[in-house]
Amino acid sequence: MTSPLPALSAAAAAAESVTFDEVRATEDHVWWLQTSPQEQGRVALRYMTDDGTVHEATAPGTSVGSDLHGYGGGAYAVLGRQAWYVDAATGNIMLSTKGDHARVVAEPRQPDECYGDLAVDRGALWCVRGTNSGDKLLRILPDGTQQVVAATDGFYGSPRPRDGTVAWLRWDSDRMPWDGSDLVVADYPNADVVNPRRVSGGRNESVTQPCWDSHGRLWFLSDRNGWWNLYRTDGRDMQPIVQTEVDLAPPEWEAGYRSFVPLPNDGAIVIEHNGFQHRLQIYSGETVTPLATPFTSFKPYLATQGRSVLGIAASPTLTPHIFRLDPERPDDLWQYPRRKASGPTWNLAVADHLRIATRSTEEINALIYPPANAAEAWCAPLIVRAHPGPTSAVNNRLDWHIQFLTSNGFAVADVDYRGSAGYGRAFRQSLYGRWGEFDVQDCAIVAEHLLAAGKTQAGQVFITGASAGGYTALHAVSKPSVFSGAVARSAIVNPTQWQTTAPRWQRPHAAALSGPAGPVRAEAVNRPTLLIHGADDHVAPIGDVAQLARQLTTRGVPCQLMILNARHDLSAQQVAASALQAELAFYRHHMSP
Repeated sequence: MTSPLPALSAAAAAAESVTFDEVRATEDHVWWLQTSPQEQGRVALRYMTDDGTVHEATAPGTSVGSDLHGYGGGAYAVLGRQAWYVDAATGNIMLSTKGDHARVVAEPRQPDECYGDLAVDRGALWCVRGTNSGDKLLRILPDGTQQVVAATDGFYGSPRPRDGTVAWLRWDSDRMPWDGSDLVVADYPNADVVNPRRVSGGRNESVTQPCWDSHGRLWFLSDRNGWWNLYRTDGRDMQPIVQTEVDLAPPEWEAGYRSFVPLPNDGAIVIEHNGFQHRLQIYSGETVTPLATPFTSFKPYLATQGRSVLGIAASPTLTPHIFRLDPERPDDLWQYPRRKASGPTWNLAVADHLRIATRSTEEINALIYPPANAAEAWCAPLIVRAHPGPTSAVNNRLDWHIQFLTSNGFAVADVDYRGSAGYGRAFRQSLYGRWGEFDVQDCAIVAEHLLAAGKTQAGQVFITGASAGGYTALHAVSKPSVFSGAVARSAIVNPTQWQTTAPRWQRPHAAALSGPAGPVRAEAVNRPTLLIHGADDHVAPIGDVAQLARQLTTRGVPCQLMILNARHDLSAQQVAASALQAELAFYRHHMSP
């Protein structure tokens, strides 16, 4: 009989959390961003040559990253052997050519300026320059001249140039791009950009991810039918590709998402986001053909190289990988890095899917992770997790935070509450004006269901959440509920105050979500809390959390405030390990016997 393996340590869990983002491809190179916790969260731009050798395109110690709109994205672009990227430390756009040192292409002119959403065509770099008062769409010529293509007090995104025509997105300052946006196309036959015209979109239609194919046609996603579906236009007629009640994109929290890639034969490869069930599909006319892979979760970064599609994917037992797949030879799947998760897969907790009705008419979905090595009829202390966003979603992939908890004897319920992405526009917007209510109700419903099923016991049920999920967790212990305590990472505490302190881009989201639940009130919290926060958090500044901690301590409510040398994501290895260890200690200390 095989003996159970030792529990996963916080240090080991933090060390495993390597992430890949923004995969791109040129003729003979594959490019990506890689974040390693061992390097204190540094983001490296790497590429692989056709002989399989991996190189770094930036100088040692350089971190690539954009602060555009507070969340960044589109932090690099490549053409041939040249790479343009945003230096995270300075905000400068740098140009690196293989074998040469990087040189500065553009630098912020004011402290509040930042660059992102990079794209390149005809040797000129296109990007968005954001400030606290508005955005500019820029075209930076090879000699360094910056041409302002358009300016707005709202927002721009996704500049996509191709052979004298450019597409981009714009949306108003009181909207999020996933609520309403416009797709604009203009011409640049010479130096000037002329004849801008709106192609699609509106106040109540979200358009995202414009992309040109090899025939000069423009593809994009629109939720005009309630779901982000795929469309194509040749400049005269607009053609829906496949109409389906499935989202083909997540909300674009970061610039540069690419959830689909056109194919030369008029079709496209897409990522279907049906809740946390992700699938890679070929759309061709009205025909939908699944691409079989071992993956259950795909990041919204696809690229093509010859006949092959590349992306970033994971599964419940596979760490995130870069993959390459030829649709005509689907069995020939290439992956990087070529490794599974540490340890035998039987020691990893694999989730069951729970679908349960809410107190209204909607269904909510959750992934239920039993403790590692649990018997079929398990009963264990339970941690309910509220994802961030809140316009985000659960991912059915190997998650080292969850594995750390299950390895140490806890069950975890990862909940797609109302407001989550992947279930269409109406479900996504159902939390507007009801934040702190519906999300709390849905997390409680899952916990109550597992209590009734004998999977956990009263006094052993906790709730945790990060960012917006932290707000959910704190409200869950501010009213009668099954939860014995809450852990809130990088938590939002006061939505009204957050409308003034959040990044400008995110403030409409705060306004739309805010409702009667209001701020987390210290006088209402009556169960233990652990507040974990980065001292340099610009998304949810620490002031509100620190004030809440002081008020709870004054009232005599058990509260621990843990301030870490970090920003919003708490991703550096030592930071992540410290947070995990503190969380585990909190549960053990406050759990009823």
